[in-house]
Amino acid sequence: MSKRIFSTFEQKQLESNANVHHVSDRSISYIPDFKVKAVQENLAGKGPMAIFIDHGFDLEIIGSDKPSECLKRWRAIYKSYGEEGLYNERRGKGSTGRRSSKTLSAEEKLKKAEARIAFLEMENDFLKKLEELERQAKKKY
Repeated sequence: MSKRIFSTFEQKQLESNANVHHVSDRSISYIPDFKVKAVQENLAGKGPMAIFIDHGFDLEIIGSDKPSECLKRWRAIYKSYGEEGLYNERRGKGSTGRRSSKTLSAEEKLKKAEARIAFLEMENDFLKKLEELERQAKKKY
């Protein structure tokens, strides 16, 4: 997202462009076909600003740095995933979140369970010691 905030008039003007999917007050979503065409034209030697101007964008509205930022991002996706990468939404697919337990082998599951048991036993011992200290503290008062 950019720091630029689009007015309602600018949003309507941008949405009237056939290459725009959606416009919010801070961002523009482009249709995948435009992204592919833009990357191919750029790889053929055409400059980012010229590509956006030729496809009906007003650089006064979107900003002069937006074309190069978009094309830099789209070229990276194109290089990694090809044309298909520009058609498919990839956000969230490379997440390194919690691993699925389905991929663990029996040995790995056993190791994990043993580690959890050891942790819980230590936690139990700690809580027992804490309770004993609390009892002793109450006796003193």
